[in-house]
Amino acid sequence: MALTDEQKQTVAAWIEEGAKPADVQSRLAKDFDIHMTYMEVRFLFDDIKVMPKDPAPPEPVKPAEPAKPAEPAEPAEPAEPVEPAAAPADAAPLDEAIPAGAGGISIQVDTLTKPGTMVSGRATMSDGKNVEWYLDQYGRLGMVGPEPGYRPPPDDIPQFQAALERELQKLGM
Repeated sequence: MALTDEQKQTVAAWIEEGAKPADVQSRLAKDFDIHMTYMEVRFLFDDIKVMPKDPAPPEPVKPAEPAKPAEPAEPAEPAEPVEPAAAPADAAPLDEAIPAGAGGISIQVDTLTKPGTMVSGRATMSDGKNVEWYLDQYGRLGMVGPEPGYRPPPDDIPQFQAALERELQKLGM
């Protein structure tokens, strides 16, 4: 169906206002009683040499100003240092890598988790031996001692588990 020049100008004005092909299709039917398919409306756009406008991109949301941190009531304790998962080749042996605590257990969490584990790290047991520990995807705890067959003192296991839980809570795990 052919449109008059006046109708073509009206369609062009609709497009300039931001009308989409479906909008033009329904307005042609309503205002001019002209029924066209969507494809015919697209061909009409080519005939009158107009192109529907893309919608303006939404403006990016400006982040709110960060809230000022509350002043701590007490000075915060310094965080324990975190050691990387793999030591360089020139690093001290495992027994010397982590200084022993004052008769207690000290734990470090690796910044880069060992492959196949959810979390890993190192610990110094009360006997001064350094072990590597890990939690697998099932939540099972494993330890690798400094020598084959090493077992930490029995009293160290509950202390190690409690210290590990505290350290993981500090990290939000």
